[in-house]
Amino acid sequence: MNLVIENLTKTYSNKVKALDNISLEIGNGMFGLLGPNGAGKSTLMRTIATLQSPDSGTINFNNIDVLNDQLSLRKVLGYLPQSFGVYPKMSAEELLNYFALLKGISVKEERDKLVNQLLDITNLQDVKKKYVDGYSGGMKQRFGIAQLLLNNPKLIIVDEPTAGLDPAERQRFLNVLREVGTNSTVIFSTHIVDDVKELCNDMAILNGGRILKHIKPLDATLEIKNKIWTKVVSREELDQSELEFNILSSNYNVDNTLTIRVYSEKKPSKDFKKVDPQLDDVYFIALKEDQPNSNES
Repeated sequence: MNLVIENLTKTYSNKVKALDNISLEIGNGMFGLLGPNGAGKSTLMRTIATLQSPDSGTINFNNIDVLNDQLSLRKVLGYLPQSFGVYPKMSAEELLNYFALLKGISVKEERDKLVNQLLDITNLQDVKKKYVDGYSGGMKQRFGIAQLLLNNPKLIIVDEPTAGLDPAERQRFLNVLREVGTNSTVIFSTHIVDDVKELCNDMAILNGGRILKHIKPLDATLEIKNKIWTKVVSREELDQSELEFNILSSNYNVDNTLTIRVYSEKKPSKDFKKVDPQLDDVYFIALKEDQPNSNES
């Protein structure tokens, strides 16, 4: 399965260029679309999901011309937006049954079997009788996965699904997504680097409506091996350090000092220590090199 995007552009009426000539090829498995808020991720997700039209460009998925044959794409598409509403006073079991009926699964035994399978996959079996509008954020997101799987989609799009989830809910949600992402093309849009690190076998960094980097996470960190350095500085030294070094990030320590992470081809000074690169470093390098580009999401 292959999703091929070529020369996709979109400029809104307020002159914001949300997509700037994007070309991207996405294969089977989990693909992470990483970028800050306002990078253009949601615009790209909605465009692939046929919810809005670009100004120009093409999208093809498994020989489907997505922009000219939206119905064919929707038959094999599962889409989970950033937020979605549910009918009040209906349980997960009832809602999934209802959605299955709308998708043409008319035989009750077949429908019941499918609903139970999806409740198992999403770990909602114990709360299937509870009203979905009373679910926690993480439970609602897992319900969202359950409903999008009803039509056995080949292309799954999830847009910022872990934003606002507590750590335990986030982990449960990622486990569910990891399980369902083995036989489909899954595009996972997020601004949380750890989501991509834990889930994805391929990724792209998006900012200002443009693809800054398309690479496998493991290859991305290998590219900057022996180029990441750390040093502990005082709060008073931070401003001067920012002038002297290419600081990617800084973290407070328990003694109120800061550990800075610096990107440099060689050791910046004798008191720096070489450390293994992380995906966060790759992300921050790409964004720093792209400044001052930023746009609408």
